[in-house]
Amino acid sequence: MTYNGCMKTATRAEYELYYWPGIQGRGEFVRLSLEEGGADYVDVARLPETEGGGVRAIMRLLGDEREMHPGFAPPVLKCGPYTIAHTANILQFLGPRLGLVSQDDVQRVFTHELELTVTDFAAEIHDVHHPIASSLYYEDQKTEALRRAGFFVKERVPKFLGYFERVLGRNSESEGEYLVGRERSYVDLSMFQVMSGLEYAFPNALARLHDKIPLLRALRTRIAARPRIAAYLASERRVPFNEHGLFRKYPELDVG
Repeated sequence: MTYNGCMKTATRAEYELYYWPGIQGRGEFVRLSLEEGGADYVDVARLPETEGGGVRAIMRLLGDEREMHPGFAPPVLKCGPYTIAHTANILQFLGPRLGLVSQDDVQRVFTHELELTVTDFAAEIHDVHHPIASSLYYEDQKTEALRRAGFFVKERVPKFLGYFERVLGRNSESEGEYLVGRERSYVDLSMFQVMSGLEYAFPNALARLHDKIPLLRALRTRIAARPRIAAYLASERRVPFNEHGLFRKYPELDVG
């Protein structure tokens, strides 16, 4: 049976997400859209290895020499003939299929632009706790992380959140309560994740910006209350924040 150009098999869902099973990470941006869109999907690496899951499933996919369009790193989404990597690219693919992006070309392109900016922000968030190399433990680069955290909290968080607050403000003047157009899109879901992650990892920094980002705070509340998102957040499918993912709670880095 074909769904939106994808083939659903007897043993697999329409969409197969490949991401590390014990963390939210960059895969969570994709999970939120799959959940909000009511997609038929399976989080492959969270399945038992006896069912083709586990980390080995990711490594098999990345190392498959038969794959014509190999991904560099998770998250990777498989959908029939499509093998798609990179969070923003996956969301650009899913958006029109799940009703999570405007049909207007101008708005659709701007939504993707905003998601790419979220991707830039996510990279900077990661590099606070791993400023030298991802292959090193945090404890091996704490001095550098502390120095980077000061600039991140003072300069980068206000810059990124200030930009998204401005985008929300301009759209609310003419369209509605979301970042682009009148309806929620995948980038609104991504901003919910960013705000939630910052509250976990940098609560003091976020609190200092409280009065400057009222629209972002309202957006986060609005997304969390959506029925499918609320059900997902309350379920076991939502992996808790932890110190192995993108957002890590190291109090010494939440500097003033």
